Parts: sequence; structure tokens; C-alpha cells
Amino acid sequence: MIAGISIGVWLLFFIPIVIVTYRLRSIKEAAQLKSTTDERSMERIGSVQNLVYASIVVMALIGVALLFFLLKGTLYESHLKDWLNLTIRLMHITFGIAWIGASFYFVFLENSLNRTEDLRDELSGNLWAIHGGGFYYLEKYKLAPKKIPKELHWFKYEAYFTWLTGFALLIVVYYFNAKSYLIDTAVLDISPRLAIAFGIISLIWGWVIYDILCKKLIKKPVAFALIGGLFLIGFAWVYAHVFSGRAAYIHFGALLGTIMAANVFFVIIPGQKAMVAAAKNGLPPNPAHAVAAGMRSRHNNYFTFPVLFVMISNHFPSTYGNQYQWIVLIAISIGLAGIKHYLNLREQKKVSFFIMPISILLLFAVAFYTAPQSDRAKCTYDVTFQEVTTIINNKCVVCHSNEPKDDIWKVAPKGVMFNTAEDIFNHKDAIYQQVVVSKAMPFNNNQTGITEEERALIECWILTGAKTK
Repeated sequence: MIAGISIGVWLLFFIPIVIVTYRLRSIKEAAQLKSTTDERSMERIGSVQNLVYASIVVMALIGVALLFFLLKGTLYESHLKDWLNLTIRLMHITFGIAWIGASFYFVFLENSLNRTEDLRDELSGNLWAIHGGGFYYLEKYKLAPKKIPKELHWFKYEAYFTWLTGFALLIVVYYFNAKSYLIDTAVLDISPRLAIAFGIISLIWGWVIYDILCKKLIKKPVAFALIGGLFLIGFAWVYAHVFSGRAAYIHFGALLGTIMAANVFFVIIPGQKAMVAAAKNGLPPNPAHAVAAGMRSRHNNYFTFPVLFVMISNHFPSTYGNQYQWIVLIAISIGLAGIKHYLNLREQKKVSFFIMPISILLLFAVAFYTAPQSDRAKCTYDVTFQEVTTIINNKCVVCHSNEPKDDIWKVAPKGVMFNTAEDIFNHKDAIYQQVVVSKAMPFNNNQTGITEEERALIECWILTGAKTK
């Protein structure tokens, strides 16, 4: 009843905004057809439309927040969180694909341009391409064309919405479940509020430090690479000593993502707007804007592979569950950035015989280093399946069953259930990774109190063949 009333009140505000949006769109389309509206008026209409769109997003967020607090503590809280996770994750992946795809494409263009043959003086390069059954011809100007076209596409919203959905996902998965996902008391016994505040502030300070380094070392790329590398290593180390393994990795990825989105918002787009404004006023664009935007774009390009790894790392506890997980994170990031550098060089038709092999060897070394150490000698007898079943029933089934008894999880996490002996055997590899290797389970800082001896019994059962009889 309360939920229905709340949604009804929310719709009273939401529906008029939608009506105004479509009304503005019809006015804009009519003006374009009649050609009676000047460019400035069209810009004003566009600004109003953007404001309305922003209002829709805000109202949607308010509606979700209202629904969350109404359902908090009820049977439906976990269900709502699952759907929020699914919805935001899908949006994040979609916008991320659009953003990273655009980044890859424009870096490819920059690397592949013809810069020598049959070029007009105002051009720095051109490129012929074929895709989808059609031929394309692209030209890049040294600074700006003599006349700016009315229709100019800006690549910015992909970045903004990727960051917004990513931050929303961070809130839903890690901040809403801080005790389960964000905090590991074995790493640092910290309150959820303090941990959340630290995570958010670290993203802000990470951007500030990075931005200062860029401005101070813009003409010293080697120094920037060395100091910037130490900056990222420092943040990886700090995150590893504050958060749980999964949260440390995701915050490192969030730091890179924040830097990338802030580069677009604070440097790349303002620089491009300044260049467009100068061209419209008949003034020569400032080359410094192009240099700064180009540098930040290259940084974003090298960050893409490490960010993609972090996005999927929560499925691989052998990485974030390692004793020296921050070293693993940095090594993988360097290896992936090295592969991206090789691909960039190849697009420029430059030859490198060392970067790709070294990068791949580094990744293989990490895989070898994180491999579990099998020590059957410590298993003095064959652990029976009944012993393992007893441990799992006492320490895991509280969440992983068709009817969880946990206060937070009303549905089995990821649908993993241990209701039958067959369920336990079929999930033995996941149990080994989560309970023995990473020790990420049980959730909420080992809330069911599984002991090291019990973890050792499960390990020995698996090492000796995972026998069920």
C-alpha cells in the first residue's frame, strides 16, 4: 500500500516532465521544418531539452531511492538489489562498450592516417575505409576548418554515462553491502561509513593528483610515465590495505575510470569547445588545447584494458584473493597496457619485437604465481564427503540454499545452492576458490565462523580427489 502510494506520487512529478519533453521536441522539429528559428534559439531549445532529460534521470533516481527505503528490511530488499544490479550493470556495459569502442576507433584513425600523400595544407591526414558495404573518406584538420559546420557530433555522453552507471553500480554492489563486499576485518577493521567515505574521497584525490602530474610534466613524458606509475602502484597498495580483495580491485578500476571520465569532462571537451568557439569567431585555435586533449586521450586509451580486466576480476578470486593481490593487479595492468601499446604501434605500421612477448610473459608469470600450491603431504587421511557436507551445511547453507536464513541474502547469491550432495560436488571448484584460495566466503567477514581447520578439511577433500563415497 505504502509502496503504491509512493510510486503514484512519484509519477505525478514524472509524467509532466515526459509530456514537456515531447512538446519541446515537436516545437523543435516544427521550427527546423519551417526554417524560422535561428541557431541561438535552437541552442536554447536544446538546452531546455537537456535540462528536462536531466530531470527525468533525477526523478528516476529519486523513485528508485524511495522504493529502496520502503522495501528495506523486507523480503523484497534483496530482490530489488538484484534487479538494480542487473539493470545498472547492463547500462554500464552498454555505455562502456560505446565509449571504449569510440576510443579504440579514434586512436586507430590517429595511428592510421595518411600524412604524406596528396594532402591539402590545412589537413594533417586522411583515411579511406570500408564498412557495412560502403566506402568512407575521413579527413583530419591540423586545428580547425575555416567554417565550422552546423551539425558537429560530440563524443562525450558515452564517457559521462559510463562513469555515472559505474559509480551507481559501485554503490549498489559495494556500498549497499559494505559489510559483505567492501570491508574485510582481517585486512582492516573499519566502519562501513568510514570505508565508503574513504573510497569516494580517494577517487577525488586520485584525479587531483593525476591532473597535477599531467600539467607539471606535460613536456616530460618519461618522467610522467615513471611518477604516474608510482602513483598508481601507491593507490593499488593503499586499496589492498583498506578494503577486501574484490573491493580493492574495483576501486582501482573506479580510479582509472574516474580519471578517464574527468579527462573528457575537464580537459578534452572544454578544449574542443574553445577550439570551436575560436573558429566561429574567426580566430586561430590555441594549439595547446589540442595537445592537452590528445595527451589525455592517449592516457585513456592505455587505461582501457586494465579497466576491462577490473570489470571482470570479481569472478576470479585467484587474482584478488592472492596474498600480494596489489602486485598481481599492477602486473596485470602493466601487461595489458603493454599489449595495447603494441597494437597502437602496429596501427602506425611500426615494428616492435619485444613489447608483445614481454607483456605476454608478464601475464603468464602472474598466472603461474597465482596458481594454488598443492600440498597433499599435509593431508594425513582421506577426508570423507560426509565431513565436508557437515561443514557446508553448518557454515554455507545459511545463504546458499533455496530458502536462505541470512538477514541480508533472501535469495542464494548468484543462484548457487548446496541443498543436495550433488550440488556440493558440482560446485567443488568454486568452493575451492572461494573458501580455500581467496577465503572470500563466508560473506560478511566470515559471519558463520568457519575455521582454518575446516577450510583445510575442504582443501584436502578436493586435493585427494573429491570422493563422494
